[in-house]
Amino acid sequence: MNVDASHRRPRALVWRRLLSPGSEYFELRERPDGWVLAGSVVLVDNGLPHFVEYSITTNAAWETQEVHVLRRSGEGEARLQLRADAERRWWKGEEELVHLRGCSDIDVACTPSTNTLPIRRLGLGVGQAADVRTAWIRIPNLALEVLPQRYTRLTPTRYRYESNDGRFVAEVDVDAHGLVTNYLPGWERIAVTGD
Repeated sequence: MNVDASHRRPRALVWRRLLSPGSEYFELRERPDGWVLAGSVVLVDNGLPHFVEYSITTNAAWETQEVHVLRRSGEGEARLQLRADAERRWWKGEEELVHLRGCSDIDVACTPSTNTLPIRRLGLGVGQAADVRTAWIRIPNLALEVLPQRYTRLTPTRYRYESNDGRFVAEVDVDAHGLVTNYLPGWERIAVTGD
């Protein structure tokens, strides 16, 4: 019974933002039928402070099912709630967001945590690559766009990430859980709970 309890403890970490001031406290929580990725991000955008809190629920295959985002700033707060069904249709309340149809993953712009979703879902071998169509949540306005991405597994712990038809390229280092340790030039992990 102690083994199960420790296995279900969340894996917690802190990332430091490198391009501008900011940080994130993040937890990866296991559920009986999937995972929850949850984070609280403090960042500066165009000289203004923002707070973003999000949670992403997946099934056991790391397919996104629900997304909740709250953004606060001096100008007020905004919320976004999405769900994705088994046919990869995305919904905001009862409204289908047709332009996102077929997107396999969510990408919240202010966190490196959402890179874990395709990394875990795809299960690429070293030398393999895959293209993904992602629903991208821009921060701070919470606008939704389609963002094509490509992941190439370079080593057991390093991926090349490309987006915008290769206009943005970065190398992403991950741990055994698929969580980012370094994502230059954007983020670095500075604290983590033990395995």
